[in-house]
Amino acid sequence: MTLAIAAIGSALAMTLIVGVRYLATSGFFAWLTGQVRPGLYAKLGPQMKREVYWSLLSAGIYGVPAGIVAWGWQNRGWTQIYTDFGDYPLWYLPLSVFLFLAAHDTWFYWTHRWMHWPRLFRVAHAVHHESRPPTAWAAMSFHPWEAVTGAVVIPALVFVIPIHAGALGFVLFVMTLMGITNHMGWELFPRSLVNGPLGRWLITATHHQKHHDAYKGNYGLYFRFWDRFCGTDLGLGDFGGAGRGKSS
Repeated sequence: MTLAIAAIGSALAMTLIVGVRYLATSGFFAWLTGQVRPGLYAKLGPQMKREVYWSLLSAGIYGVPAGIVAWGWQNRGWTQIYTDFGDYPLWYLPLSVFLFLAAHDTWFYWTHRWMHWPRLFRVAHAVHHESRPPTAWAAMSFHPWEAVTGAVVIPALVFVIPIHAGALGFVLFVMTLMGITNHMGWELFPRSLVNGPLGRWLITATHHQKHHDAYKGNYGLYFRFWDRFCGTDLGLGDFGGAGRGKSS
């Protein structure tokens, strides 16, 4: 019973952390949007309230498996997370980050594409697409059923792929950054990156905007590999003149 209470406590603590992280990071980028694109969210008050509601609900769902796994790692030696840099060669650090991002991107692509199956879209994924246009608050705006598919992947990967605790923190940072900036309604990254060789393989807001405009295609999260391989890459979108990166 004591162990169960400790695990539940860890899950609740992680839920609080995920929720506060969401409010802080999305709040920062919403503020930044007000500075860089004044008036862009001016008429989206009710929509942003819905986005915050669904996102905080998702934070609770994300926090449960993450908290339980964190407790198991610290108290039972679960997972392949390590803290001693000597456990693996230093060259493995960036490789482990790439493996996590590639695995997460693969999971996201196929579950996201699955969520666009008409019945699942109506039941679950439509919540995310109610954001028209999406804002910085929309990154975690999911129906609970969809949130579950996103909540399990990183906790599952730590049992399979060895990763340093610091590298895992960086993965979570990238996941948060890309999730928010891809939904802001304007392009954070410079045109030279978005329209250059690197932009042909990386996903930024200009690419993801096309998904929200077309309601299909451009299903990836970090990389354009699966979209290109499966013929679902629609190219770059635009922001009606508001974004810096535009379709070429």
